[in-house]
Amino acid sequence: MSTSLDPRAVKDAQRATWDALSTGWAEAWEVFERGASAVTGRLLDLGGVRPGQAVLDVGTGLGEPALSAARRVGRTGRVVATDISPEMLRIARRRAAALGDAAANVEFAEADVEAQGLPPGSFDVVLSRWGLMFAVDHVAAFGGLRRLLGPGGVLATAVWGPQADAPVMTLGFTALSALLDLPPVPPDAPGPFSMADPAALTAELRAAGFSGVSVEEMRVPFAFASATEYVAFTRAVTPRLLLDRIRDRYGSPDAREAWRVVEAATDRFRTGSGGVYIPSKVLCARASNPGDGL
Repeated sequence: MSTSLDPRAVKDAQRATWDALSTGWAEAWEVFERGASAVTGRLLDLGGVRPGQAVLDVGTGLGEPALSAARRVGRTGRVVATDISPEMLRIARRRAAALGDAAANVEFAEADVEAQGLPPGSFDVVLSRWGLMFAVDHVAAFGGLRRLLGPGGVLATAVWGPQADAPVMTLGFTALSALLDLPPVPPDAPGPFSMADPAALTAELRAAGFSGVSVEEMRVPFAFASATEYVAFTRAVTPRLLLDRIRDRYGSPDAREAWRVVEAATDRFRTGSGGVYIPSKVLCARASNPGDGL
């Protein structure tokens, strides 16, 4: 974790980035969920989510695992889903509305992962699927979430493993970065791979006051019907800054010269039927609040 970052600047940049990406992620959602749904299921199991509980989903994005948790807790339970991006939340609310009564027990709110602004001890379970990696101060973020749990409450979170082991997210970006001669992202910067070390993740959770910490690895299968579908997925979730660099180099963010490189990068993941199968490593952590949540 970097100690030289301006937290406010980081958060402002994250909010702007996710707002800009919201439409693309909505387009890519169905394809991504083919693999991501397995992670949601594992988090619900690790958290022991059951009827009647109060569940918090931090960094919900377009609404998962909040909407899946809502089905488990039922009408006697409740789910609060937070995210830093109002545009992501707008789409999540739309998805919830489409589910009708099945999501009537979900409340959405804009909040930063490190400043939830919720009452201490008010949740039985805190979930986060690929959300906590964006915290500037990991231990502070974990500590804040622990205080939201009642005694014995559980945190269950999923983060990406090392970059080399999570090609579903890195394959296209790595190819584009090499093409455009872009420098690598600092490994300690808040982002998708800032919690990729299981030992460090365990230590940070313990430092935040959690007990019974465990971290397990999942090899999650992400399947695409074709290389073309993977390219479309990558294009949809590519940050505007990178698209601008493609436009500056080739005249258009959709330049064939750029996206042909991404397509070629899928060669080693091709299946005999013409699909693309990209297993990627996810770390799933479970930790308990041993005390009174304070």
